[in-house]
Amino acid sequence: MGPEDVVRALLRRWYVLLLALVLTAAGAYHELHPRPEYQSSAVVVLRPPVTGNQPNQYANLLPPVAFVSYGVVQQLQSSAGAAELRAAGVTGVHRLLPRNSGTSVTPAYVIPSLQIQAEQPDPTTADAMVHRIITVYTEHVNLLQDTQHVAPVSRMSVQLLVPPNAVLMTGSRSRALAGVGLIGLLGGTLCTLWTDRSLLRRAARRAGREDGRTPRRGLRRRPFGGAGRSRHPVPAPR
Repeated sequence: MGPEDVVRALLRRWYVLLLALVLTAAGAYHELHPRPEYQSSAVVVLRPPVTGNQPNQYANLLPPVAFVSYGVVQQLQSSAGAAELRAAGVTGVHRLLPRNSGTSVTPAYVIPSLQIQAEQPDPTTADAMVHRIITVYTEHVNLLQDTQHVAPVSRMSVQLLVPPNAVLMTGSRSRALAGVGLIGLLGGTLCTLWTDRSLLRRAARRAGREDGRTPRRGLRRRPFGGAGRSRHPVPAPR
């Protein structure tokens, strides 16, 4: 199919292009007027116990403590943990992200700090979701220490470093419109060409069936039965 055939097909099925244009305009309107979405974020740290050698808890954030925190995060990210969060009233999109204490090239997770995020259409609800996740995270840390019978003076504790703060999420409208336009152009063109080929094939099959039922000129049908037989007697064989 050459460029001229493509143009003819698009002109023949202009109504498909019109439908694609309407759908593309609807998608563009949705991107220009999105539903407001807020993201709340907080940072907590798992503090080790106070010791005689190191009374400053924040100066004693060792990798083993970060390993314990990551273990609790894995529990909450499992299917059982997700069910527990739902039972605690946590809904919507939420994330538990161990903070990178290294660089983007050489990441390192040796500090037991955790960033908790939640997305909701209301900022107050987003902050409430973060607080609920922190509560469940703290309960898991305490339960882990209760199971191991850790003494109160040797227990780790969860400290809130950055309180939840919800901000409005905004994206790039130009990129969104460009993406919607590209999808509409490609999708509309492909649907138009497919519709044109499908309808042409259907018309060709219909024309073939009609030609098969219509007798061709110059051809006579063969007689059936006794009709059309010769009336002259046939001589008997000697």
